[in-house]
Amino acid sequence: MPQVDYFHHSPNMPTPPLSAAARVGNLLYVSGTPGFHVGGRLDEGDFGRQFDQAVVNLREILANGGSSLRSLVKVNVLLTRADDVAEMNRRYAQAFGPAPYPARTTCVVAALPDPRMLLEIECVAATQET
Repeated sequence: MPQVDYFHHSPNMPTPPLSAAARVGNLLYVSGTPGFHVGGRLDEGDFGRQFDQAVVNLREILANGGSSLRSLVKVNVLLTRADDVAEMNRRYAQAFGPAPYPARTTCVVAALPDPRMLLEIECVAATQET
């Protein structure tokens, strides 16, 4: 049976009962990552700032797990407002580019765990096998 390594949350993440990421072999599975700042502050109502902070948080989690944005295999983006899709695509291309991009699914959902959250990003990334 493969060993599973779990990574704790960054200081920017609220602490629900889950790990920020889990690594099995050379794959890192990153939990849904919102755009919280240190101390739990969220740029309420500002999709762009929440997206940018979620990417900062994601980079930190990936680095802690031995990976990076350039090693992403699959990304899932959950949005609470369909009107944010175009802005998400623009910011996504800036943050995750240049092409080729990882496989991605984007879903518009009714709500996320904190009603102030406008998005959450989860992903799978390749790492150096340990």
